[in-house]
Amino acid sequence: MGDTQNEDGSGSSRKAVRKEKRSYIFRKWTWIDVMRASCVGTVHLLCVLAPFNFNREALRCGVILAIMSALSITFSYHRNLAHRSFKLPKWLEYLFAYSALFALQGHPIDWVSTHRFHHQFTDTERDPHSPIEGFWFSHVFWILDGSYIREKCGGRDNVMDLKQQWFYRFLRTTIALHIMTFWTLVYLWGGLPYLTCGVGVGGAISYHGIGIVNSACHIWGSRAWNTKDTSRNIWWLGPFTMGESWHNNHHAFEASARYGLEWYQVDLTWYLISFFQALGLATDVKLPSEAQKRKLAFAR
Repeated sequence: MGDTQNEDGSGSSRKAVRKEKRSYIFRKWTWIDVMRASCVGTVHLLCVLAPFNFNREALRCGVILAIMSALSITFSYHRNLAHRSFKLPKWLEYLFAYSALFALQGHPIDWVSTHRFHHQFTDTERDPHSPIEGFWFSHVFWILDGSYIREKCGGRDNVMDLKQQWFYRFLRTTIALHIMTFWTLVYLWGGLPYLTCGVGVGGAISYHGIGIVNSACHIWGSRAWNTKDTSRNIWWLGPFTMGESWHNNHHAFEASARYGLEWYQVDLTWYLISFFQALGLATDVKLPSEAQKRKLAFAR
């Protein structure tokens, strides 16, 4: 499929590397894999315990946390950092990147690197989280197997723009401390109801809302643009994924800050970007040109 250009300017081959099917469970686990699995497992255990500690205010808090953490991922990690679709003042960029930690998707350097690899190797055997290795692999298990991503994609040399910034290096080494501190504060504030309904339910909603883009949006849905991959648009997931389920739109125009390209395509992340653009805080906001659209439009 030819060479591609990374978001930070480095190039790399898209050649597929064929390997035997990876075992989800019976393999060598690194301590980072164990930490991630423990974090995700704890959130789902708390979610299971939520009905036994139900509190309406705590559940409302969980829903708010889910929306805020999901928006932080899509606004910060994805559109701002991974694709540089717009620019923010550093204080605001760092604030959103920090809040995205609590979506349990890893630190910015790790997430952005993996996502850039996804676009570089989409639907090949080097794709970090392609459904060609199974729905559940692309939905959840890929994030628990850092060694496999390194085997397929190589080192994290596609995020030098982030590695050069002290703040992102700081988050990389202290992410566990921030998450545990946040969970402790939630417990001290509201006890088990807030821990189970807030951290548990809120965390699970956010986690699967993000994960379903990697899995479902490469299997089901419609194609508006003639991309050379399996990306799909799933209209009804738009509000629940903050606009990320307009995934075919995104793969067609990776650098675009807007994924819901039509007025009726709900894209909450784009609305937030537009808000900051109106305030003069979001600048250099990228959108696809008419020439780019004509190039990828299906023949009629």
